[in-house]
Amino acid sequence: MNLKSLKLGLFTGVFALVALSANAQQKQAEHSNANVRMGQKALLDGDFKNAESYLTKALPQEGKDPDVLYMLGYSQFQNGDYKKSAETFGKVVALSPKNANALYFKAKANNTLAVQANKVSAANKEQLLRVAIEDYSKAIAITPTDSKFYQNRAVANRDLGILIGTAGTPNYNKAMATDAYNNAIKDYEKVLSFDSSKKDIQTEVKKAKVYRDNLK
Repeated sequence: MNLKSLKLGLFTGVFALVALSANAQQKQAEHSNANVRMGQKALLDGDFKNAESYLTKALPQEGKDPDVLYMLGYSQFQNGDYKKSAETFGKVVALSPKNANALYFKAKANNTLAVQANKVSAANKEQLLRVAIEDYSKAIAITPTDSKFYQNRAVANRDLGILIGTAGTPNYNKAMATDAYNNAIKDYEKVLSFDSSKKDIQTEVKKAKVYRDNLK
């Protein structure tokens, strides 16, 4: 089952999904597992809840198919279950180490989890952010011309700087926070090297410098 075009559609958004739907529906018959076919259709329809349900039912029979796992991880991400999504994309990466998009979503899920989770310790949040940064770096090594990888690694480094650069927190470390902000600035500037007109990124550079310079 070849879902490379579907992966691209998922990654670039709803409009690409719509554009690919006719082709994807034609390919559904290629997969013998009815739950995979139904999950793919639900995903293309934007019904991520049912997509996750069908694709979960397809496991463990399809647990070694990186394409099925990719769709499941993406559905979990869209449903806000970032922990499960990161775990699923981790399985995709284990099966397909050069899948830069899977690394991206694994990193993004962990980054989101670190920022949004209330019951996660500061140490665990730091670990999640460091793993996210590492995965973004792996994605960049595979596809060094994709600006969104740099932009999201910058966000992860900024979030790390905020986490460990706040005085009074258990894992406060000014030197490491400074490095995190410097790495964020470097990645934001890399994004600007692709497109210097991005006002939002210019603003993020300024903010990161202010955060760094105001560390206590």
